[in-house]
Amino acid sequence: MALSIEPITRPFDAVIELPGSKSYSNRALLVAALARGRSEITRALFSDDTRYMQRALDALGVRVRADETSRSFVVDGVDGRFPASEATLEIGNAGTAARFLTAAVALGRGTFVIDGSAAMRKRPIQPLLDGLRALGVDAESREATGCPPVVVRAKGIAGGRARVRGDVSSQYLSALLMAAPYAARDVELEIEGELVSAPYVTMTLSTMAEFGVRAERDGDRWFRVPSGQHYAARPYAVEPDASGASYFFAAAAVTGGRVVVPRLGRRSAQGDLGLLDVLARMGCDVTIDADAITVRGVTRLRAVDADFTRMGDVATTLMAIAPFADGPVTVGLTVDSSWDSVTIHPGPPQPCEVQTYDDHRIAMSFAVTGLRAPGIRIAGPECVSKTFPEFFDVLGTLRAPSTPARAR
Repeated sequence: MALSIEPITRPFDAVIELPGSKSYSNRALLVAALARGRSEITRALFSDDTRYMQRALDALGVRVRADETSRSFVVDGVDGRFPASEATLEIGNAGTAARFLTAAVALGRGTFVIDGSAAMRKRPIQPLLDGLRALGVDAESREATGCPPVVVRAKGIAGGRARVRGDVSSQYLSALLMAAPYAARDVELEIEGELVSAPYVTMTLSTMAEFGVRAERDGDRWFRVPSGQHYAARPYAVEPDASGASYFFAAAAVTGGRVVVPRLGRRSAQGDLGLLDVLARMGCDVTIDADAITVRGVTRLRAVDADFTRMGDVATTLMAIAPFADGPVTVGLTVDSSWDSVTIHPGPPQPCEVQTYDDHRIAMSFAVTGLRAPGIRIAGPECVSKTFPEFFDVLGTLRAPSTPARAR
């Protein structure tokens, strides 16, 4: 059933406590599982993607205790080798889980299958398999499609040098980096082509460093992880999700409201915060402090051209508010087809039912459109459970009479 979005009729002033970053939550879960000792991950995201990661770790013999009320995981690490000797890991459409686990299970001993939804079986993973093979791992696409299901016949990672494509997904590189400390020899990774979504690799390296593992890099072209290192268990607090925050920044921008997102600031490595620079160019008042971000919207947004190559997940956020600018808005992207940009011309959006095609980003982006344009309905709104299950509840707090509004 479609969900109707009611426009906001007055500027709001809200403080929004957002759930933790999906990217950091899944990285922390995996690294804590590989660590030596017990880690507590707090302020974590509980969503489809993190639940798939948790269940996969359970199937591999890792003890993970989840407390959704307190948004925390307690993980008893296995010091680089999973207890299970065989397992089939069902990971739905969770791309981070699929790619990260494919590399991590290679550290064990036994046969492991990584499989997922029909959509996941169309998502490429061959560049990661090629990288693993170069490092001495027996891994293949079971149907020879270059996509899941993947079979890994594990006996550890020998190490050495591998070339990894960077122009399809940064998750291949992140997967190899996180598993690399437990390889028999140093791991050197050379990137072929442009490294897309490079900020996510920085997030990977920062998570590894938080758990005590060092890696070397030469820009976006070369990475090295010395062997013999071990992740050390620790308490780890997950920062809010910048992708999730983008919809509330955009909501303020398009309605003339004001939003404050605590615990997210200038120290964050999340590339999706690049949207703030775009909103500032469109006329919004943007303040980035050490531990909070504030965005205040304007009556009329200015037109911009913006490059979203390094923040593709928030491209739809800008597209959803582009019709309300004072001129055409062009969103540039790196893609594999013959076109590389989208231009949106100003004009009042017509009432319609937005087909999300089970994409959480489409649902959340066009919900923001509906805050300004009447008659917007979101088909399949439940798809936000992939990354932000409470999204529509939190969005509803923007209409609350209290000032400021708070949501958890």
